[in-house]
Amino acid sequence: MPEDSGSHPPLEVRSYRTVFELERRVYRIDRIRLPPGGVPMRGAIYCIALVLFTALVSTLPFVRVVAGAVPWYLGEVALPLGVGVLLALVRIEGRPFHLAVRSLVRQRLGPRWWRALRPAQSPRSRWYPGPLLMLPDGSDGRWRAFVFTGPGAVMVAGGLAIRDRRRGPFGALLRRPHITVRELPDDVVVGAR
Repeated sequence: MPEDSGSHPPLEVRSYRTVFELERRVYRIDRIRLPPGGVPMRGAIYCIALVLFTALVSTLPFVRVVAGAVPWYLGEVALPLGVGVLLALVRIEGRPFHLAVRSLVRQRLGPRWWRALRPAQSPRSRWYPGPLLMLPDGSDGRWRAFVFTGPGAVMVAGGLAIRDRRRGPFGALLRRPHITVRELPDDVVVGAR
């Protein structure tokens, strides 16, 4: 006879972590009932992986000698089963073992310093600024030396003398600048053309 739902005391949940922490468990295999709490799938996967790992490692020459001293049921069944159960129970900083190990390996192999969510140099390293680009606007009363390379246009205002240095048989071979622009001295008067 079904019991009245009002006769049960209300279920008290002290933490929502247990409610939202989903873990797949196996409660029955065919007609065989497993323990009441079930077997966590993560532990079963750890056990299977460890059985395969011990089968591969036991073929190595040095390990074969050591494994020969241990009965087969301990080395091939009990040890992987016990380690698998232990790894299923272990939580490092609240995370399952495989996720914690993955993050620890990534932290160890990855960059040590981060700045603005990008890898950066150590704070002890020194930063040197690159070459600075300075474009004078002519307000300081004198010209500044600069070299312009590449296609483009340059506007030069004021009294100037232009000299083409690429002329001659050796001009192109010496890779001299095409044109040199110089400021005229103050005592030279520039006439209108």
